[in-house]
Amino acid sequence: MPLLNNALEIQQEATQWRRHLHQIPELQYDVFETAKFISEKLKSLGCDDVVTGIGRTGVVAIIHGKNGAGPTIGLRADMDALPIVEATGLPYASKTAGKMHACGHDGHSSMLLGAAKHLSETRNFSGSVALIFQPAEEGGAGAKAMIDDGLMERFNISRVFGMHNLPGLALGAFAACDGPIMAAADKFEIAITGRGGHAALPHQTLDPILAGSQLVTALQSIVSRNTDPLASLVISVTQFHAGDAFNIIPQTAKIAGTVRTLQADMRDTAERRIKETAAGVALASGVEITVDYQRYYPVTKNHTRETELAMAIARDVAGVKNVDAKFPPMMGAEDFSYMLEARPGAFIFMGNGDSAGLHHPEYNFNDEAIGHGVSYWVKLVETALA
Repeated sequence: MPLLNNALEIQQEATQWRRHLHQIPELQYDVFETAKFISEKLKSLGCDDVVTGIGRTGVVAIIHGKNGAGPTIGLRADMDALPIVEATGLPYASKTAGKMHACGHDGHSSMLLGAAKHLSETRNFSGSVALIFQPAEEGGAGAKAMIDDGLMERFNISRVFGMHNLPGLALGAFAACDGPIMAAADKFEIAITGRGGHAALPHQTLDPILAGSQLVTALQSIVSRNTDPLASLVISVTQFHAGDAFNIIPQTAKIAGTVRTLQADMRDTAERRIKETAAGVALASGVEITVDYQRYYPVTKNHTRETELAMAIARDVAGVKNVDAKFPPMMGAEDFSYMLEARPGAFIFMGNGDSAGLHHPEYNFNDEAIGHGVSYWVKLVETALA
């Protein structure tokens, strides 16, 4: 089966929705205008119930099939943007300085709205579908907030599915894998306290910059010498702050970064070894080092049965040659992981074509992908709830 018969018609309308959302980017949980637009659109499309304020600013719409009896599956899109200055030069570029939809959440929401339009009109399925519009995917754990607010129980969701666009993957193509598909994301902040002094008298100080430099280098040995080469581990130091003058050795330094893993035991190992390495550098250099290690999003782990279903639907929409069911896991993170911990489900990627990368100031969601995404969502519902 190819795209829906009315896919291009829906795509034209959804493109207008997408471009409107692109102009009003909002961050984290403060997606008030975005949620208002989406909830009003869902009501106008004929959804049976539209509930706002789930997980603070999330929106859930319910559509019942021709036979209301049966399970409910959830389809999730994210709504929030990023604190990036847009550099696309598009006529519908962000109207809010310093904020832009640089990850395609405007496209994700518009595709799910397009699916809502078709599903409300046709209702060619049994049971019900819950359309989940989530805030704060970008570091705010909005999925967890919605779950904690009773998302799964309140709407009796039995299975849940997510989708994200992917630059570099051909337009109209889909990709996923069984098991881990995206990494767990953790954050570490390291405070180094030494003894400051005159830069010309370093022997009278305990230099936190030197200790910090040694620590940054030593942390890389966790990946290169403590980790099975076939295992996946990323430790990236992304911040190093110290000093205010060229002739003063400072009293303190601060280091921060992120850890990405695909296995629980590797996550434990990384945290333990970071703390042990910091303690070793502190002992050798005489400074005081404290490590604040925070676990954020868990591994996004697809379930076998639901992944097989998702890939079968993708093949129906895109053709066998345009679907990669053995896609290698990515070390980026995704808070849909919380939903996959709460219910069986699958997360897949959809091609955005040859565009700038995600989180880039020149990124733009490819409107030609909308028909493919809408077709996938609709056929997934009609198959899963046949």
